[in-house]
Amino acid sequence: MFEDMGHRDPAELHRVDQASREYFAAAVPLGTYKAWLAETPEPRVVAGGGIVIANWPGYPGESLAKRAWILNMYTEPEARRRGIAKQLLQTMLDWCRSEGFRNVSLHASPAGRPLYESLGFQATNEMRIPL
Repeated sequence: MFEDMGHRDPAELHRVDQASREYFAAAVPLGTYKAWLAETPEPRVVAGGGIVIANWPGYPGESLAKRAWILNMYTEPEARRRGIAKQLLQTMLDWCRSEGFRNVSLHASPAGRPLYESLGFQATNEMRIPL
């Protein structure tokens, strides 16, 4: 996923991989990360995405003391343009609604932005600074 987004430094990708393994090893059993996968009949995973659920103070428009972020959306190149990512994303949004979330956020890559906008996502005022 990160390589497709232009990140090519092997050392950086290795650090991402190591940090991700540590994160998922803790978050999946705790239920603070939920994942969805799409498989072919063989079976072979061709797409996936996840949701981070974080404790969060209340804010306007949300009724829960938590926040949901969609991330790690990825579809293998040979499976793109078939509606798989859209179906995964719709399933994830349905899950968020069923859990009582009134909002869900994500960071969009240029390739993913049209899909997210087609489902009603809008740009927000989030900012970032590298440290």
